[in-house]
Parts: sequence; C-alpha cells; structure tokens
Amino acid sequence: MSKIKKVVLAYSGGLDTSIILKWLRDTYDCEVVTFTADIGQGEEVEPARAKAEAMGVKEIYIEDLREDFARDYVFPMFRANTIYEGEYLLGTSIARPLIARRLVEIANETGADAISHGATGKGNDQVRFELGAYALKPDVKVIAPWREWDLNSREKLMAYAKQHGIPVDFNKGKKSPYSMDANLLHISYEGGVLEDPWAGPEDSMWRWSVSPEAAPDSPTTVELTFAKGDVVAIDGKAMSPATVMESLNKLGGANGIGRDDIVENRYVGMKSRGCYETPAGTILLKAHRAIESLTLDREAAHLKDELMPRYASVIYNGYWWSPERRMLQELIDASQEHVNGVVRLKLYKGNVVVEGRKSETDSLFDESIATFEDDAGAYNQKDAEGFIKLNALRLRIAAKRQ
Repeated sequence: MSKIKKVVLAYSGGLDTSIILKWLRDTYDCEVVTFTADIGQGEEVEPARAKAEAMGVKEIYIEDLREDFARDYVFPMFRANTIYEGEYLLGTSIARPLIARRLVEIANETGADAISHGATGKGNDQVRFELGAYALKPDVKVIAPWREWDLNSREKLMAYAKQHGIPVDFNKGKKSPYSMDANLLHISYEGGVLEDPWAGPEDSMWRWSVSPEAAPDSPTTVELTFAKGDVVAIDGKAMSPATVMESLNKLGGANGIGRDDIVENRYVGMKSRGCYETPAGTILLKAHRAIESLTLDREAAHLKDELMPRYASVIYNGYWWSPERRMLQELIDASQEHVNGVVRLKLYKGNVVVEGRKSETDSLFDESIATFEDDAGAYNQKDAEGFIKLNALRLRIAAKRQ
C-alpha cells in the first residue's frame, strides 16, 4: 500500500462506513477524518459525532448543507427540466458533486492526502465521487475499500464488526431490506425483492408518500412563484430553496405524488432496477415547464429540450464539475432571465395538474393575437398563405420529381 498519512472519509455513522473507518486505519496505518453531511435525508446526523468519537476520531466534520444542496445543485438542475432516460429525476446523482467538493475542501483544510467513500465497485456513485474529486484536486488519492478488500458479503462484514468491537445495531427498530439513499430531492430503494424487475414493490417500502389510492379525495391547490427559473415562494410566502423542497415534499407526499419504478442504464454498463420517491421534484418539473411555456421564446425552449438529455447524462455520469456542464449551465441560466411568474397547481391522487399560469412582466402570450374572436387586425390571417407556400416549396419540388 502507498503511504497515506491522513484520509477524509465520507462517514454516515452506519455499519459500513464504521467498518471502513477501522479498515482504513488497519490497512493504511493512517489518521482518519470523518465528514458527515445533512442534505435533507431526514435522519439526525449528530449521532455520527458520538460514534466517530467512540472510535477515536479526533477531527470530525458535521455540516448542515441543505441550503447549499438545494440552491447550488437542485435548483440549477431543474432550470433545465432535467430528467434522465425519460423518468429519473437524478436525486442521488445531484448530491454527489456536493459531497465530493466538501471531501476535497476538508482534505485541503486538514492536510489530508487522501479521501475515501463507501460506494461499491458496481455502481455509479464511485464514478461520481471520484470524477468530482479529481476535477477539483487532480493529485488527490482516492481509497475505495469495496474495490480493495475481501469483505464482499454481509456475513464477512458482520464478522469483521464483531471481531473489532464495532457496534452493529446502530439503528433501532427493524432494518429495511432495501439499500436506501435519501436527501432533500428524493429517497431511493434498491436490492431485496426489487432485484427481480417483475416483482412489484411492497406497499410497506415507501417512506415519504401515501399511495395514490389512499390520498385525500379532495385536491390540494398550491401556487408557486418563480423568479429567474427558481421557486421563491409558495402560496405567496417567501421561502429559501431548502424550505421550498421540504414544503413540496410534504404536500406531494400527502397527495401520493412522486413515486417511480425504473430500470435504468448505469454508467458502468449494467441495468439496474430502483424505486424512487421524488415528490418535490415531480411538482417542480411540472410547474417549471408551465411557467416556461408562458415566458420562454419558442426556439429557446426547443433548444433547451434538445440539450436536456445531454445535460442529464452529464450529471448522471458524474461530470458536474466538467467544462461541458459549466458551459451548458451558462446557457441554461441565461435562458431563465425572464422565467418569472406564478403557476397554480392541483395535487390530486398522484397527479400534478397545471390549472393556471401568469406573468405580469414577462409573458409572451398575447391574447389579442391568440383569440378566436375578432382580433381587431392584430394578426392578418392572409399572411399565412405565403408562409405555407414558402415552407411547402421543397416538398412540391420533390413531389414533381417523383
């Protein structure tokens, strides 16, 4: 093993990362710094401090990054109406660049010469963490235990924990059979019965939302105010980005909104089946497209739609800190200058229905032109004849040749 003096570990306080903490020390004979982030996963992160202290960690970072996450990562992504492979709202993908950034920053602050994470060698997260880290600190050493050790089964992990006195029952209550990841944008479920793509998810699996069948019989109406493409208020009440996400998660979850069951193509090459709850994201996507339909120029909107799949793949595959993502973001953000106004939505039994949209300053909808009634000369319908003939010219020439 190359000589490592200090490692910054992305530490959840759970069994796997606690084992990694001990393994790093034993394998590399190094000091370990732990970093635990609250990005809205809905669980207390402070207990991780006590667990790290109990394992003798001297430098412990516990940080509330909910606002950073919503403002600097989730909201910029939704300005592009981003969705991967037509369904996935990228809840796990978009959290990784923030964690990678802080791992690198803490490494710089503490003089660490390596970072470490608990992502497996089969998934996307290893790619996302490490591409981010290398983009921000090219010479950083990355230690990925799942690619190095032989603890490749739950039984071996449990035996290692027992051998080294690492507490196993950190979480009270029955352990979920699923591998889960949560933040302000979503909660994901993988493993267990979900490894069979024909098997339906169990009703008891879902944490954030009621089923559409069990949702209230009367709809919930909500108004979202947009400023430059971002939601800044709900029902007229100004809110921070993280508070917007928290509020919409509650409203959406209560109305059975945001569940999805997907088979996706991982960057490493395999197909993977996962289930997701993304209440706030589902609402944001619908509302943002509604306000853009009113305020965004046609060709600008169409260009954004053409670029979005590329932008989604860039994020999914871990290239948030790449030059191409930054270039795309500049274009996307420039398009949002006039995306201002209010969207009224009806939330009902798993559905998000747009009921109205308005923009006092930036609407491109001209009722005097669009009306089916007398437009008082605002639009000369005779102009359409020449427009059609010019656009039909190439079709007519081709038809004569045939």
